[in-house]
Amino acid sequence: MSATGAKSVPRSPGSQASLREANRQRIVDTVKHLGRLTQVELAAATGLSTATVSTIVKTLVADGVLATEPTSRSGRRALEVSIARQVGVVAALHVGARTLSVALGDLAHAVIAERDLPLPPDHRADTTLDRAALILVGLLENLGTDIGELRAIGVAISAPVDRGTGLVLAPGALRSWRDVPVAQVLEKRLARPVHIDSDANLAALAELAQGPVDDLTDMLYLQLSHEVSAGLVLGGRVYRGSSGTAGQIGHIQVDPRGPVCRCGNRGCLDTEAGEAALVGALRTSHGDLTLRDVVRLSAQGDSGCERVLSDAARRVGEVAGSLVTAFDPRRVVVGGELAEAGDVVVGPIREAVERVYLRHEFGGVEVLAGTVGTRAPLLGALELARRETRVVPTEPEDEGTDS
Repeated sequence: MSATGAKSVPRSPGSQASLREANRQRIVDTVKHLGRLTQVELAAATGLSTATVSTIVKTLVADGVLATEPTSRSGRRALEVSIARQVGVVAALHVGARTLSVALGDLAHAVIAERDLPLPPDHRADTTLDRAALILVGLLENLGTDIGELRAIGVAISAPVDRGTGLVLAPGALRSWRDVPVAQVLEKRLARPVHIDSDANLAALAELAQGPVDDLTDMLYLQLSHEVSAGLVLGGRVYRGSSGTAGQIGHIQVDPRGPVCRCGNRGCLDTEAGEAALVGALRTSHGDLTLRDVVRLSAQGDSGCERVLSDAARRVGEVAGSLVTAFDPRRVVVGGELAEAGDVVVGPIREAVERVYLRHEFGGVEVLAGTVGTRAPLLGALELARRETRVVPTEPEDEGTDS
């Protein structure tokens, strides 16, 4: 079924009609994945001529699939192309240890509504998912949008998940969520397709989609929040492993005689760089703090908070350096709440990575703070929902093509 409700007609391979349909789909997919583009930029991205792009865009605007808006590039007038709002919207949830975030976006990479809700420690899955569904429906109603226009929902969760079943594989920061089929529960509540992944994986996806445009295909993303996890990008794709637990570096052992971790092992990275370790190290001198308090006080020059954060960052950097040796990514990106501390955290990670990883003469690794910020998992969930949404244009009677 097409975006306008008409059924597509099968075409014989190699026919002019097949070529026209392929060109239309190429243009729609390019706009959906890259966001707003001028017609000249769209021609360069698709390899089609500007005349063909102009002709196809006109028909897709008439069909209600694309929208255009006057703009300028380098002082010249241009026509910017985007996915039409009436094609539908996508939604995203980020379920963290202390916060629930909900957002709506269009298929042209714009966030059109957003809301955050604080959560109690050890919040229950059923209650939190009920709240998420109510907030999502409320945002749709505020926009005057029917839930039938919601194409897909992306979910970022602070735990490893099986994307095939939507099942939380291990509790992570969400102690009561183990074996909860999050995708299935939300699909039952909202009757819309749900796609789920860990917040570290989706934060890495957001950096790929919304960060600087370059030829980056291999990256290690460090999600430093209530727990430590990572998103590994190989060959331009997020690597999830055979069961979905790839990137759970918070459970790599760094001290065989260290404290027992919640996973049951001893001396995991989380026991030195997770929230409990950070606030615990400051309890005697500072009293009860939250993770955000530690970052805020560090930014204000508190030497104790700076020391605790830099020590934890150094441990994370040592683990990251070993992963750089193993996978040879071009870039290590530091994200999550701790990245808000700036060079107090990023600096020690960079120093440790450079000290640990196997150097070679053909290049090095770049270590830097993420460009998307703490909203990266939420924006990555929106990107996941977009990528899982198929926009199929209707086939017109006739239009120009490139041979």
